[in-house]
Amino acid sequence: MRPDAPNQNKPAAGPPAGFRGGGPARGMMGGPVQKPKNFKKTLATIGRYLTPYKFKLIIVVIFAVISTVFMIVSPRILGNVTNDIVNGYVNGQTYDRVIASLPKGTTLPPGTTGEMILDHLPADQKAKIPAQQQQNLKSIDFSKGRPDIDYSAIMVLGLWLIGLYLISSLFSYLQGWIMTSITQNLVYRLRREISEKINHMTLAYFDHHPYGEVISRVTNDIDTIGQSLNQSATQIITSVVTLIGIIIMMLTISWELTLVALIVVPLSFGFTFFIVKRSQGYFVGQQRSLGELDGHVEEMFSGHIAMRTYSGEAQSIKTFSKSNQDLYNNGWKAQFMSGLMMPIMQFISNLGLVGVAVTGGWLAINGRIGIGDIQAFIQYMNQFTQPILQTAGVANVMQVTVAAAERVFEFLDESEEVPDNVTETLPMPVKGAVRFEDVNFSYVADKPIIQNFSATIKPGQNIAIVGPTGAGKTTIVNLLMRFYDIDSGKIEIDGVDSGKLSRAQVRQLFGMVLQDTWLFNGTIADNIAYGKKHATKDEIIAAAKSAHADHFIQTLPKGYDTVLGEETDNISAGEKQLLTIARAMLADAPMLILDEATSSVDTRTEVLIQKAMERLTQNRTSFVIAHRLSTIRKADLILVMKSGNIIEQGTHDQLIKADGFYSSLYSSQFTDADQPDS
Repeated sequence: MRPDAPNQNKPAAGPPAGFRGGGPARGMMGGPVQKPKNFKKTLATIGRYLTPYKFKLIIVVIFAVISTVFMIVSPRILGNVTNDIVNGYVNGQTYDRVIASLPKGTTLPPGTTGEMILDHLPADQKAKIPAQQQQNLKSIDFSKGRPDIDYSAIMVLGLWLIGLYLISSLFSYLQGWIMTSITQNLVYRLRREISEKINHMTLAYFDHHPYGEVISRVTNDIDTIGQSLNQSATQIITSVVTLIGIIIMMLTISWELTLVALIVVPLSFGFTFFIVKRSQGYFVGQQRSLGELDGHVEEMFSGHIAMRTYSGEAQSIKTFSKSNQDLYNNGWKAQFMSGLMMPIMQFISNLGLVGVAVTGGWLAINGRIGIGDIQAFIQYMNQFTQPILQTAGVANVMQVTVAAAERVFEFLDESEEVPDNVTETLPMPVKGAVRFEDVNFSYVADKPIIQNFSATIKPGQNIAIVGPTGAGKTTIVNLLMRFYDIDSGKIEIDGVDSGKLSRAQVRQLFGMVLQDTWLFNGTIADNIAYGKKHATKDEIIAAAKSAHADHFIQTLPKGYDTVLGEETDNISAGEKQLLTIARAMLADAPMLILDEATSSVDTRTEVLIQKAMERLTQNRTSFVIAHRLSTIRKADLILVMKSGNIIEQGTHDQLIKADGFYSSLYSSQFTDADQPDS
């Protein structure tokens, strides 16, 4: 948890979706990462997270600089090798020409240099020798014979080159290894903080945010931070050092060639920005069309039966064709525009090479630079555009990285549950007496849901909560489980204020079976034992038998060791419900919450489950959110709710005789009248 994260226990707005959550958005992943809202603030936060690794980061910078410098120096040394080879060959040819111009029988005393001979040559013969060759000959001792290529010097330079390449690669590997270690530790820390954060967040947050949005921040955004930061941090260092180093090396070779090379830079930037600006809109349209197409295909597959039933094939094909055509148009234009980038950049780069070759040739003829210098300069020019493009790419990647980090930090800054203020303990064993005293609650201020709610439940009673949609039935259970804290009033368990107990202690008192089942990817035995980690195999089987689930489990290929898929689509909805009932039976909690637990099973199985429930609820306080009023006729107490208040309470027979709101609800389920949906 971030130290500056606020604590709050109220949702931002709107009523929650109860236990079941919202609509289709729950299954969607988060959208594409947008530009950050506050770049500097988020970048500063990333910097604080990287503070523990500052010494490693300094080493990364040093190693990156060393690796880049060695790579930059290498072309110049390679150019010197070429110069030595060319000069050795040319000097030998020039030596032969000079010696041939001397009178026959001329002997050269020891220490005779080329400069001495050139001074005695006739002007017409001396003019035939290029100035650069004359300069090379001046220091040669002609008395020692014909000069040749210095292979030993070339070998030394070659070994230097190999050494530089090896050292550069070594430092590049080390800085990459250290940077990977830093980013992975950062990702590990963020995942751990998010995991801890989720355990401290209010239920209200998940009621108001799609699950896919949360998953996207935990997976996609953190992966983006790790991958992008690892690449961009080192690339921006090497790109800047490479760019500065190449310009310096180019200037040391020839300022004239450097000027020619720099002329193409504005052209490169101009065309790059033009193409990016034109293609960006098409890429946005491509992603939008792709999202529409994917959404339509998913919708048609998931609702295939309904689509075929209502003869929606023609409309589906029409919608698909439109989205597909839009995707084709945007995709073609986007790829065409982006495909122009490389040919145009190559054309501009080749124009620069032509200019360098012509200018370099003229300078070489005039003896101002060597052939090896031209070779080195061309290598530098080929490398020159790379750091420019990398820098532009890094700027783009940093936008994505910071935007992803901003989403993660926003999640870490979300409000948390108010810390437990444990001042009381429950007397053991827990009997299950529950008392609501003037309870008031609202999800949004000035919009009360529960008003002055009071009720007394004796230990072991079976309490049914009924009422129309929005009456507050699920909210009562939310408050009972302390998923939300009440605004005022008191909820007591065995005479102890539940607000003075820890949330974990309160929730351990309840077993729960919801209308919407929840099973995880694991074996059937693990799913049943979820509420009792150390349950034995015999206990698991006994619970399954009590829930009438043992029969269908035994028919599965691996029985209790059958692994349920991520979507648990290898068993039916009714079978899932039986497993959740078995889980509640095994947990053996002193109180139960049942939300129409038999809604997904067939009539015969429902009768068996009801009998099992009767055994399960014996001597246990149970709360039943009733949708079908026929299932609660044997309840000890029925609370009839409307607009957050209890308007009637009593047994089934008492409420029917009263001929009030409950009686009308009960009667409507056996007539053609509209049935209330709670």
